[in-house]
Amino acid sequence: METHVKVLGLLQIILGALGILVALFVMLMFGGVAGFVAAAGEEGSEIAVPIISLVGAFAVTFILILSIPGIFVGFGLLKFRPWARVFGIIMSILLIIHFPLGTIVGVYGLWVLLTGETEKLFAAKAGI
Repeated sequence: METHVKVLGLLQIILGALGILVALFVMLMFGGVAGFVAAAGEEGSEIAVPIISLVGAFAVTFILILSIPGIFVGFGLLKFRPWARVFGIIMSILLIIHFPLGTIVGVYGLWVLLTGETEKLFAAKAGI
């Protein structure tokens, strides 16, 4: 089961890094759209540009809030930190809604982290 925990940790890190890349892409996309709208100088663009920027900032923040904790959890799982098991379960539940890749990793994470053998493994690594 130790190998499964390490694989899950790496998957969490990879998905978190992919999330950060998506956030950067969304930021560039919304920034570009806002720039084009502002450069067009059409009527109403002074209202549209702040709205586009606000929506983009919200989307980027939301993606980062979901991605960055996954990286921390991944490193914690690789080091068998007891807190990482608890947060790994929470992250796995959140990943289930990200169909299809997140669903696969989320279900795998729940299977790995909710197994009794894994609980004993984390307790042994923590010295409890």
